[in-house]
Amino acid sequence: MKRRQFLVTASAAASQAWAQANDRVRVAVVGVGSRGTAHIKEMLPAGNIEVAAVVDPDGRRAEAAAGIVLKATGKPPKVESDMRRVFEDKAIDAVTIATTNHWHALTAIWAMQAGKDVYVEKPVSHNVFEGIKLVEAARKYKRIAAGGTQRRYWGRFRKAVETVHAGAIGEVYQGNFFFPGNRDSIGFKETKAPPSWLNWDLWVGPAPMQPYHENLVHYNWHWFWDFGNGELGNNGIHLIDLLRWAMKRTMPVRVHSTGGRFGYKDQAETPNTQNVTWVFEDGAMMLGQLRGLYTAEPMSWDLFGSKGHMHIMADGRFRVTLGRNKQPEPEAEYPPDIDHFKNFADAVRARDPKILQAEIEETAISTAYCHLGNISFRLGRDLKFAPEAMRFIADEEANAMLTRKYREPYVVPERV
Repeated sequence: MKRRQFLVTASAAASQAWAQANDRVRVAVVGVGSRGTAHIKEMLPAGNIEVAAVVDPDGRRAEAAAGIVLKATGKPPKVESDMRRVFEDKAIDAVTIATTNHWHALTAIWAMQAGKDVYVEKPVSHNVFEGIKLVEAARKYKRIAAGGTQRRYWGRFRKAVETVHAGAIGEVYQGNFFFPGNRDSIGFKETKAPPSWLNWDLWVGPAPMQPYHENLVHYNWHWFWDFGNGELGNNGIHLIDLLRWAMKRTMPVRVHSTGGRFGYKDQAETPNTQNVTWVFEDGAMMLGQLRGLYTAEPMSWDLFGSKGHMHIMADGRFRVTLGRNKQPEPEAEYPPDIDHFKNFADAVRARDPKILQAEIEETAISTAYCHLGNISFRLGRDLKFAPEAMRFIADEEANAMLTRKYREPYVVPERV
C-alpha cells in the first residue's frame, strides 16, 4: 500500500473509531441481582453501549457482575457499593436501575440530578409520591427516562393494542387480567447480624432501619411492605400497564381490593391472593386477579368492547371474537420485537424521549395503580380517588399511605 493511501485509510479508521466512541452510551447498572445481571447481558450485544460500572451493596454480586462484563469485553467496569460515587463520575451517561423496589425512585432522582439518563425497572416507585417526583425530576432536568414495562416493546403486544385502538372490538368498557404466581411458603428466618459481604445500611436505604434476616436478602423482600409491593407491584404492574395502554386510561376514580395470605403461615406480609377493581369516571373498569397458590390457568388478559372480545395469551398472541360468534377472527401477523435497551440508547443519543416505547410517565401511572390497590387492601375498604389532585377523597388515613417516612439521608425530596 502506498504511504498516501495508508495515511488516508488510517485517518478514516481513526475518524470512525472516534465517532463510535463519541456515540457510545456509557452505562452504570445499579442493582445486579437476577434482573440487573439480565440488563448487563442484554446491553452488551445491543450495539455501542458500554457497561462502565456496576453497583450493589452485596459485594459478591457486584464482583460477579463485573466478571461478566470483563469476560465479554476484556475491559473491567468500575465496581462500587454506593451508587453516589458512580453518579459523581461525569463519564457515565446513563444508569439502569434494578434495585429493590424501595430504592427505584430515589436512585433515579439522584442520577437525574447528577445529569444521567435513567432506565428504571418496574415498579418505578415504592409509593405514589415517589412516582410523581420521579416524573417531575425527568421533566426538570430534561432527562431521557424509561420504565421497565417491557411488553410495550414486544411485537405481539403492540399489535394487540393497535388492533384495539383501531376499533376492532368497539368501545372498550372492561379489561381483566389474571396472574398465577405459584408461590410456596417462605417460612420463618431468625434475625441475625448482617453478613460481611453486605452493606446493610445501604441496602435498607430509605426504609426504617431494622434487623437483618435471610427472608429479606435477596428476592423475598418483595413480600414485605417496607421494601416491596407484593405480587401486584412485582408482576401485576406488567399486566396493568398493557390493559391501561389498550384502554387509553389514566387514573381511576375508585379502587377496591380484597385478598389475603392463604394456604400457609409464614413471615411474609403481603397477600398471596389478591383481587383488585379499578373504576373510571365513565363507569368502565379494570379487574385484576393474582393467585399465588396452585392453578393450571395461565397468565392472560381480556378486553371487552361494544363489538367483541379480545383474549391475549401469555406470549402475546391474541384472538378476537366479534358479536355472538364463537369462532375467533384469523390470527394476526405480528411485527418484530423492539430491543428495549437499544431503544433507550437511541433515545439517549437523539435526546428525544418520544423515541421511547415506555416513557417514565406511562410506567409511573401504571405503577400508581398497584399502590392504590395495595392501599385499599391494607385498609380493607373501597376508596375514592381524585386523579387531578392525586389524592384520596376525604380519607386522610389512605392519603398518609401515598408516601412514607424516609430515613436520613435517603430521602425522596419534596422539591426535586
